Amino acid sequence: MTQTKTLSEADLNQFTGSETWYRGCINRRILFTDGAKYVADNGGAYWLLDEIGLAQLYEKRVAAEEFQSWTLSVRPDRAATLRCEDGNCNAVYTKEIAFTDFPLDEITLWFSDGVIYLPSEH
Repeated sequence: MTQTKTLSEADLNQFTGSETWYRGCINRRILFTDGAKYVADNGGAYWLLDEIGLAQLYEKRVAAEEFQSWTLSVRPDRAATLRCEDGNCNAVYTKEIAFTDFPLDEITLWFSDGVIYLPSEH
């Protein structure tokens, strides 16, 4: 049975901090907040958290950035682009994703001090 993914901007705006930090599976050094967990649970997007965590291990330019802004942009054909920028809007890393069923057209997550979080949680 397939579960319908439900996620909206209004859902994400409710997160203004985090009471709990969760540890990533692929990169155990990475933590994520209540808001990022909500995105993963309700958007079927643990893979997105994993992509951010893997980049910290294998992409030297990414790992060198103290602050990172990660944006997933989903096109109408369900292909997507995952882009990492530094704090000054400079692209550091881009990855094309052939298909995603992520329910939003776009989402941005921030990464700093080993934690993935929603911008509203800053």
